[in-house]
Amino acid sequence: MDSNSSGMIPLHQTSSRKRLDHKWDAICIFGTGDFGRSLGMRLLKSGYPVVFGSRNPKNSTLLPSGAQVLSHTEALKTSKIIFLAVHRENYDFLSSLSDLLDEKVLVDVSNNLRMNQYPESNAQYLSQLVPKANVVKGFNTVSAWALQSGSLDASSQVFVCGDDNKSKQLVMDVARSIGLTPLDQGSLLAAEELENYPLQLFPMWKLPLIITASLTVFFFLYYVVMKVIYSYVKKKADLTYLMVISIPNHVFPIVSLILLGLVYLPGVIAAFLQLYRGTKYKRFPNWLDRWMLCRKQLGLVSFAYGFLHIFYSLVKPLRYTYYWWQTQYTISQMKKNTTSEMEMVWVWRSDLFYALGILGFFVFCLLGITSLPSVSNTMNWREFRFVQSKLGHVTLLLCTSHAAVLGGNTFLRPTSYKWGLPPGYILSMVIPCIVLVLKLILITPCVDRMITRIRQGWERKGKDLGNLNI
Repeated sequence: MDSNSSGMIPLHQTSSRKRLDHKWDAICIFGTGDFGRSLGMRLLKSGYPVVFGSRNPKNSTLLPSGAQVLSHTEALKTSKIIFLAVHRENYDFLSSLSDLLDEKVLVDVSNNLRMNQYPESNAQYLSQLVPKANVVKGFNTVSAWALQSGSLDASSQVFVCGDDNKSKQLVMDVARSIGLTPLDQGSLLAAEELENYPLQLFPMWKLPLIITASLTVFFFLYYVVMKVIYSYVKKKADLTYLMVISIPNHVFPIVSLILLGLVYLPGVIAAFLQLYRGTKYKRFPNWLDRWMLCRKQLGLVSFAYGFLHIFYSLVKPLRYTYYWWQTQYTISQMKKNTTSEMEMVWVWRSDLFYALGILGFFVFCLLGITSLPSVSNTMNWREFRFVQSKLGHVTLLLCTSHAAVLGGNTFLRPTSYKWGLPPGYILSMVIPCIVLVLKLILITPCVDRMITRIRQGWERKGKDLGNLNI
């Protein structure tokens, strides 16, 4: 039967009509600052009538055209949803409006100047101040710039929490209607966490950046001692210019390789820990949990250092010292009337060195690309795991081999150990080699079969599972 002849409306048209009808509900905004104006502009573009509540309705020159400006009392009468875009210090005026806020949805979008600035969250304080209103915390993680530009990046996520589910749904519907992505965070108890979230400065990057900075400083000073100070003490040679290009070009690949090893080391530690315990239902130590959570950041910093290594390597032949040494070598051969023959060992070693570096960095680029949300969202879990795990270990193998070919057999020469210090490339290979050896053990059929069974829920008999946190 034809749906039009029966008078029935298709489901997708019904939902669309509901959305359109919902957009005609007026939205009230208290606050005429940057955020209030930007939110009002975005709502107007999405088809919502917008009413601003202001202490001075006549002063409306900065507000978006098309919006009404009324007093607080008159504005409350026009809408069920009120966005409160003012600071906590200015909440007092709401006490006189408590009766008018009865059963209204009051959306608190405020943030503080520092974390845990007050004993309770702003939203909880607001719910105590106007107990008749249904307070919802939301939109505090969205910037005024994101509302104005209409960007659909991570800043478009709207975290929402509140004690009244219907009120939360109304706010989430508004967020969807203006092109944002709402995420329900539960009751109003989560408001404190939401208010602290915008104040965090790269929370997942703190540990990786500390590790990176520590390794960078250590190896820079390490090479200054080995190349600059040692040469000055032993030969009175001034090689301080090496600190600009040469030494950083040693430091960047070393730190990059170590960080890449640190990306995959916690995974193999976790696997052996599960083998030892015979179960997957016991929590890892906190340090291991924290380490595993920052693996992506470690990998990205490692990738960035790899890029720096490539750029510095391309610059090396352009330096004055390079031309100077080439010229001196040519002059010395002319004076001796001799020529050097091509050594096939060095031909193979140099070509293999560059080939491994190019292949390693190419696969590393694949890892970096697949870590982008726009790419990873198009992959299923098995594809993502294959790239990040299987190809990740291949990258580690290629980059470690690249470093090993660079050093060759120099580790056997006593002259390589200046003041007893081993060459930097040896130190860079310690963690990656440990990871590769442990991974080789884990992929052997018998061990891999046991790990797979444990991760599927099998538990070894005789284990005390009484204290497990499941």
